[in-house]
Amino acid sequence: MNDYPILLVHGIIVKEFLFFKAFGGIERMLKKAGYTVFTADTDGFGTIENNAAQLKAYAEKVLAQTGTEKVHIIAHSKGGLDAKYALSVLGLKEHVASLTTLCTPHRGSGIATWLYSRPRRLMKFIAFWIDLWYRICRDRHPDSYAVCQQLCSTEDEISFGGLGSVYCQSFSSAIGSCKDDFLLSIPLLISRHCKEGDSDGIVTVESSRFAYYRGNCLDEKASHSEIIGLARKKKREKVYAFYLGLCGELVGMSFPQEDEAKKLPESV
Repeated sequence: MNDYPILLVHGIIVKEFLFFKAFGGIERMLKKAGYTVFTADTDGFGTIENNAAQLKAYAEKVLAQTGTEKVHIIAHSKGGLDAKYALSVLGLKEHVASLTTLCTPHRGSGIATWLYSRPRRLMKFIAFWIDLWYRICRDRHPDSYAVCQQLCSTEDEISFGGLGSVYCQSFSSAIGSCKDDFLLSIPLLISRHCKEGDSDGIVTVESSRFAYYRGNCLDEKASHSEIIGLARKKKREKVYAFYLGLCGELVGMSFPQEDEAKKLPESV
């Protein structure tokens, strides 16, 4: 058993602002279950490098507040790339026991590639207004155009160097049609236009694969946004159960342990 706190890291668009929670009610639910949980205060549209620096600073505050040596990071979407950069480039790996990525575009996104290929002046115009809005929402360094470029598809995994002895695992998710999540219907159609494989509406299952890949978060269809608790009650309860099972595993593990992946079940 270990008493390392859980640090949740969100991706783009969502962020902690006023009454809006990047992970819906997941943090509150995990705290009620007895876990020590924090949600990183990073930009909603910051670049990987800037968000990684913010993540490292926030993680250091958590370590000082809790008096622990390490944290468990559970990162959703682009948050997984921010975390990988913070660990491998900024040295945060010395203070991280495990990194779990959920629906992270480790090989980029066809949607980002499609958007980045639109007329540059149009995209710059749209990015200006996005960045302005996110500054109002307390982003420190929003740069949506650069983020779009960073998330373009690549055949190889987006990597920034070694992650040391940090235990790493990943999960994906997928939906079947636009009716599974109306809000993500347009991104899903773009993804299919780009002839990508199964996806959660934003990130493909193949791109989500990283380190020890453990399959989909749920044993049913779930979209990119539903995995962070933005779902109807019935599915939200299943998402909560997934996080409870995941956190239960993480705090029950010993670190470092090179063969830990072989001892974990195939799904939470």
